Amino acid sequence: MSGLPTLADVVAAAQRIRPYIHRTPVFTSAYLDAQTGARVFLKAENLQKVGAFKARGATNAVLSLTVEEAERGVVTHSSGNHGQAIAYACSIRSIPATVVMPEAAQAPKIDAVRGYGATVVFCSQADRERTVQGLIEDNGFTEIHPFDNPVVIAGQATATLELVDQTPDLDVVIAPIGGGGLLSGASIVASNSGIEVVGAEPEVVDDSYRSLRDGVRYQATGAMSVADGLLTGIGAIPFQILKERDVTVLTVSECEILSAMRAIGERMKLVVEPSGATALAVLLRYPEPFAGKNVGLILSGGNVALDLFATTNPTADRATHSSRDS
Repeated sequence: MSGLPTLADVVAAAQRIRPYIHRTPVFTSAYLDAQTGARVFLKAENLQKVGAFKARGATNAVLSLTVEEAERGVVTHSSGNHGQAIAYACSIRSIPATVVMPEAAQAPKIDAVRGYGATVVFCSQADRERTVQGLIEDNGFTEIHPFDNPVVIAGQATATLELVDQTPDLDVVIAPIGGGGLLSGASIVASNSGIEVVGAEPEVVDDSYRSLRDGVRYQATGAMSVADGLLTGIGAIPFQILKERDVTVLTVSECEILSAMRAIGERMKLVVEPSGATALAVLLRYPEPFAGKNVGLILSGGNVALDLFATTNPTADRATHSSRDS
């Protein structure tokens, strides 16, 4: 694929990956409807292969490799979910995979990447891309970038393609943003359906919010968040797609993310990781713009250590809302 992905690319990706991924269910909740004033539809990508939407983009990318590219082996960098997805997708074609992971990655995600057969190389969060380039130079690997790759973005967009098909008359889709593959993919689908798209991002890593506000692609803040899947800066390709479509990003506090994660677990009996809960956290913090609307939330993943729930205090004081509130 050359250039930016199109809706036709997304449809082709859906056909390509269909035998290897789940068509995940969409759940509703009267409780969340009452809390937000919206009609809420939750796309459960936490129930996807490898426990995250990343299976879609990784599988599309791996299945799209030429024989020569595949024979060189695949390398990527990931805090966990994309790494698991690449390892899973490479197993379909019996391709060796190497995943560069930050030293602070969660143990369940490290174990899962290895469990799917990939080799793990550790580095600091800031050195991920540099480490990947070194491995390419030394070994000739083929890189599949977790978000700055049009084939990956087309695959991620299939989550929204399904959601729109499963939930007629959607007004808004809210999805988390780290590198931007999921959100930019959602915007490709939604813009062809007249649906608004909103990004959800932790306040402490708000590079996407600032980038789309100012029209300048900022680097990641380097801060840490409980939403470990959203620490990377927005990619060049997602930034271009989202800027062209004038997509808005809203930010939420760490406490709001954890409270949303716990609400999904307690009310809906779904295990969702903090990154996946940011979409609901945004809806709960900013209910006014969404009141009376049909709102689709993409729960991007469910790979989380269960003891995190035990340390989550749903009654903890919320962080003071910043001047960005509206």
